[in-house]
Amino acid sequence: MALDMRVNSKSAYQWRRRWRAGGVGALASTGPSGAACRLSERQLDRLQTELDRGPAARGWADQRWTLARVTVLIGRLFHVRYTLRGTSYLLHRMGYSPQVPARRAVERDERKIAAWRAETWAKVRG
Repeated sequence: MALDMRVNSKSAYQWRRRWRAGGVGALASTGPSGAACRLSERQLDRLQTELDRGPAARGWADQRWTLARVTVLIGRLFHVRYTLRGTSYLLHRMGYSPQVPARRAVERDERKIAAWRAETWAKVRG
């Protein structure tokens, strides 16, 4: 049976014990494992609002949120400590993704770049 389901025999025996103890309902998924979020839904909504307001509304001069700033913001608003990695996971669950600002030289000429890609790069690439 374990081979048919492509699992090891230990997993199959655990499932069987659960099924015998609680029926089909005992086999239902309990959701993802891991630590529960330390912020409530209400706190997450407030954090979202503060992030939408931007860093300048919180006293930071430039318009960039960093993990360190968001971590400080969470600490100030909710008196909860997060690591930078924990803040990253939290922001990812909220739908944010890391972005790297595009740094462009002042002298950059888009027309010359497009021409180089069309002509020279096409030759190099083959």
